[in-house]
Amino acid sequence: MHIRKIILIIFFYFLSLNTSFSIEPDIFVQSTVNRASKILSENLSKVEKIDKLKIIAEETVDIKGIGFYTLGPIRKNLDDSQIEKYSSLFKEYFLKSFSSRLSEYTNPEIDVLSKEVLSENYTIVNSLLKGTSERPEVKIDWRVYTKNSKNPLIRDLIIEGLSLARTQKEEFSSILNSNNNDINSLFKTLENFSNN
Repeated sequence: MHIRKIILIIFFYFLSLNTSFSIEPDIFVQSTVNRASKILSENLSKVEKIDKLKIIAEETVDIKGIGFYTLGPIRKNLDDSQIEKYSSLFKEYFLKSFSSRLSEYTNPEIDVLSKEVLSENYTIVNSLLKGTSERPEVKIDWRVYTKNSKNPLIRDLIIEGLSLARTQKEEFSSILNSNNNDINSLFKTLENFSNN
């Protein structure tokens, strides 16, 4: 019994040490990329790959933060139930969109090159998707939210200078503008995408 207590004390000590470590954004991005590459190189069905990629996305991407950004200024006019519904629909939309596109790649090799600390809350991590005979190399910058240094989260991908979050925001804005800023039109679009 005495030995068990000692083992438990040592275990919780190391657990507390582990949770106190901060994670450098460039190491975080390279680790995330390596996890995804491993899944994409495995002999799995597309559905299995998508399911595993969704898990990685939920752990490493600030889906809620991206969702609020892409919603734009109309967010201020929504009540709590509408915000909750949007967050739920956007999460489903994002996970399906992200994992379906990524699952098309077979073992993508991405090398992290450098990082630029923008502020206490944001770091840009620069990387390169290696080219193959089927595709050219692609420059990818990762906008990492670092307010909690123990749990950095991806807020945006900038591919060859094009922000995916900004592009998504413009797309949602176009849908809303075409429908007199009726949030239900956006709800319907997100539902249709997730259900197809």
